[in-house]
Amino acid sequence: MQRVAMDLDAAIIQIAHQQPPEIAPFSYEKIVLEASWKWVHLLAVPFLIKTYFKLYFLIKRREIDVVLFSSMVTGSLAFLLKRHLRANRVRAAAIVHGQDVTKPVRLYQLLVPKVFGALDLVLPVSAATGEACVARGLPESKLAVVHNGVKIDRFSPYQWPAGARMNHPFRASIPQDAFLLVSVGRQVKRKGFAWFIEHVMPQLPENVHYWLGGDGPERASILEAIRSNHLEGRVKLLGRLGDSELTELYQSADLFIMPNIPVPGDMEGFGVVMLEAACNGLPTVAARLEGIREVITEGRNGYFVTSGEVSQYVSRISSLEANRVELSSLSTSSAEHVSSTFGWASVARNYLSALSQIAP
Repeated sequence: MQRVAMDLDAAIIQIAHQQPPEIAPFSYEKIVLEASWKWVHLLAVPFLIKTYFKLYFLIKRREIDVVLFSSMVTGSLAFLLKRHLRANRVRAAAIVHGQDVTKPVRLYQLLVPKVFGALDLVLPVSAATGEACVARGLPESKLAVVHNGVKIDRFSPYQWPAGARMNHPFRASIPQDAFLLVSVGRQVKRKGFAWFIEHVMPQLPENVHYWLGGDGPERASILEAIRSNHLEGRVKLLGRLGDSELTELYQSADLFIMPNIPVPGDMEGFGVVMLEAACNGLPTVAARLEGIREVITEGRNGYFVTSGEVSQYVSRISSLEANRVELSSLSTSSAEHVSSTFGWASVARNYLSALSQIAP
């Protein structure tokens, strides 16, 4: 959610400066919490208090027309400001990512419909997330799906086609003929990393290796899955990665894996990491689940398998490992597809178009 907010902010600023003729002139101001993941939970409450008062005075002075909240967390302020928003004809909208609406905490779930009632527009990042909103009381008339985007120039230019990746220096610690799978993300249960290591990796050939970027509460379960299946030589945990390291990981791997499993109350709203991988010519094999379904166009930037079906993962991965010509073609089309479909310049315009429909 932080990455999406930052990239959307940069894209809107650029559009505001350009003032393109197809978009009505507008000015733009942001309120930002700058914090690492370690401190964001502690700083969130004072940030929300500060934001409440800043918005209150902006609304009372009628200096704004529309407020866009970057998630349902900040969107909860609309409930507190509802009377002032209505009295001053200021519209409010919020982006919804997934868990920020499905979090299985009773008090939070009681609050969600009240926040929906205070908002004029809800912008889920996928149709699956939109369905979760409607199930919690959001009128469909307030719903407008806008898919996430990816900052194309965040990464160094894509320069390692599928056929050359075995020579990438980042993978020097594994045999040259190894077939490298990677996943990136917060290590939580819904991501399915431990499940994939426990059930799929033992069924794949010895030359298939699996590297994970990121950290999180499931790390102990992942380590246990590695240990119990004697996969220490084939599975590697990389921890949190900076942009340059992430680029090297994406451009040195052969295939991106998104092995999500269903977890009640914790859905995958979209899956930006698949767009990041595709920017670097890395196609995805992913579970056909929740918001992931809207990221992949089969045969263009990857393939789907049924969540939890070991044989389907093994079959698809083995097929691509054996057919490097198909993999090379998929690598090229992945980069082309994400650039033309999910670049932030076009996604930001979709947001502005949706907001213009509610502006007074």
